[in-house]
Amino acid sequence: MAHIEATRFLYAAAKARSEDELLNELAALSSLVSESDSCDIMFRDSSDGLVLRASTVVPELVHRLKLGKGIGLSGMALSDGCSVFIGTDAFKHPRYAKYPGLDESDSGSVAAIPLRAPDGLVFGVILYRRTRPTDFTPKRKRDLEEIAELVSLTFKVFRSGFQVGNQSNRLGALSEVTRTISSSPYLEEVLQLLVHLTAQQFNYKVCTVRLLDQARNELVLRATQATVKAYQRKRAIKIGESYAGRAIETGQTIIVRDVQIADEYIGHDLAREQGLRSMICVPLAIGGKAIGVLSCYTEEIRDFTTDEIRALETLAKQAALSIENAKLQVRDTLMQEMHHRVKNNLQQVASLLRLQMRAANYKSLEEALNDILTRILAISAVHDLLSREDLDHVGLRSIAEALVHHQHASLILPNKNIQFVVRGEEVRLNMTQATQIALVLNELISNAVEHGFAKTSEGEIHVNVEEKNDEVSLWVSNNGDPLPPNFDLTGTNSLGLQIVTSLTRTMGGRFKMTDVLGWTVSEVKFPRQGAE
Repeated sequence: MAHIEATRFLYAAAKARSEDELLNELAALSSLVSESDSCDIMFRDSSDGLVLRASTVVPELVHRLKLGKGIGLSGMALSDGCSVFIGTDAFKHPRYAKYPGLDESDSGSVAAIPLRAPDGLVFGVILYRRTRPTDFTPKRKRDLEEIAELVSLTFKVFRSGFQVGNQSNRLGALSEVTRTISSSPYLEEVLQLLVHLTAQQFNYKVCTVRLLDQARNELVLRATQATVKAYQRKRAIKIGESYAGRAIETGQTIIVRDVQIADEYIGHDLAREQGLRSMICVPLAIGGKAIGVLSCYTEEIRDFTTDEIRALETLAKQAALSIENAKLQVRDTLMQEMHHRVKNNLQQVASLLRLQMRAANYKSLEEALNDILTRILAISAVHDLLSREDLDHVGLRSIAEALVHHQHASLILPNKNIQFVVRGEEVRLNMTQATQIALVLNELISNAVEHGFAKTSEGEIHVNVEEKNDEVSLWVSNNGDPLPPNFDLTGTNSLGLQIVTSLTRTMGGRFKMTDVLGWTVSEVKFPRQGAE
């Protein structure tokens, strides 16, 4: 019988993929073999109390139910290191500890037996229950203690083999992750590879990378392989806040046994929703300078072994180097791109100058220079916004506000009272389109000031921006002097309007000027490009 049962227990260990899975199987086997109605397995915790690790009757309390030192019949077995057998009316025993929310009045008999490691150290207790009274004969006691011994031996063999296998696997995992992230020059790719490969190779439920925003002194979520949208939108964490914030503040790895109940953890509901339990936060630093935090979560409560922690800390050092290298690559690429942009814009300025030289309707050199100056400043406004916003895109409304401010400060004569209004969406444009539309806007606003208020001394100029189905609409309207009778845009000799027509056509758009209820309305529509 003992040989057959041992084989069944070892088979359970061979097919188990985690400690929790093994313990659940051992509890079920023990209940079956011992002919008990239920079986619980409890392990000693750091305070010499007990925590429930497997149960055939209350699996929902696993990892949640804890008994203080010496509490209950199980606590007595753990403290004394001796088996406890209660043959009848066990629930009436003065040391019996009742489970919360569970009617245990039918617990007729109970056996609480210590679980011992090969060195004799008691590391837990197995608890058998029967609804009927039991005559614990010497043979019955020996059988139950033999089953407990099988449970102990099976678990220890599994843990030893699992740790040895994990150590070998982690060395290979560490090599695989570091080799792959080192091969990419792109920051976002490095971060995504880091979280995906670490989760895959180390068998973690979720991995995240937060990078330090030094201006705000915050850790911002930059990468995670979690697919839940709410997790991807997690807020930034201040330095010193929560466990990730403390890890970067102290420069030390921090381990949390259960994030679902840990007081300092931010996002208990999300952790429960995703089934996250144990967490390790490893700071990312280079040359003693912290740049971020790598956080890894398991789906079961467990310890992080020494070799696992070392592997993650080594990985964090390599990841920090790869992140810094990718940032340098980005800066180098952007410098090349900026040189390219400046060259293109200088060529655009040269083209504008050639157009202006051909135009013979300027009254003075000063007037010609003022015109070309406003066009150069329009291009300058785009570069200024790019330096303050995104390196690749800039908002159209921001361009309009910058140009309106310049026109109001530079071109409005003292005897004119013109009010500007800018409305609409902050449509993001790439560098090329932003420069083109800045020149278009500059011409339309200048035209409205010069021709719309040649006679009228006060009024309004409105700039409206709208985007619908990736088509951008831009209106510049004024309620000053009306358009001439029979105005024909195609026959105009205005250099400014010719520039607007040409640039709008270059963007694949349309341009028209009409009189609408006493307002002169210039309308430009063009498709928005997502990238250069």
